[in-house]
Amino acid sequence: MNNIIHDSLGAFHVMVSVLALISGTMVLAMRKGNRKHKQVGYFYAFNMLLVNLTAFGIYRLWGGFGLFHVAAIIGLLTLLAGMLPIIFRKPRQSYIGLHFSFMYWSIIGLYAAFISETLTRIPETPFFGMLGIATFGVMAVASWCFRRYQKKWDQQFKQHTLVK
Repeated sequence: MNNIIHDSLGAFHVMVSVLALISGTMVLAMRKGNRKHKQVGYFYAFNMLLVNLTAFGIYRLWGGFGLFHVAAIIGLLTLLAGMLPIIFRKPRQSYIGLHFSFMYWSIIGLYAAFISETLTRIPETPFFGMLGIATFGVMAVASWCFRRYQKKWDQQFKQHTLVK
């Protein structure tokens, strides 16, 4: 385990990542809009905030600001773009669709990070090759699913999801 987690910040980062993976998957699977969805959703958002913020304190791989810090910025922006419309209920005609779209991509980004982290740990595999395969593969499947179910989700939310 010493080769995977190097300090207490890394351990905390892994812990909140696992909590975000579990709660984010639950939110995706559960009925939307009820009290349980909101509770688990806020738990996910809080853990994702911690995942992204703790990422800025981890410099072992690059020795400074690196690729995963850029991913953390994208993760924070996606999380904010998903939470702000639902908190402020604006724009009035599309806030639920915006919330769903950005939160969908938030958890998908976390899945891509998890698969990337797992594949890059395989001994004697090319780091950037595994990173690219994992990220592209997860995003391709998620894009296909989003487009396939978009009409159903638009009807369910009575608002358009982000991509047309």
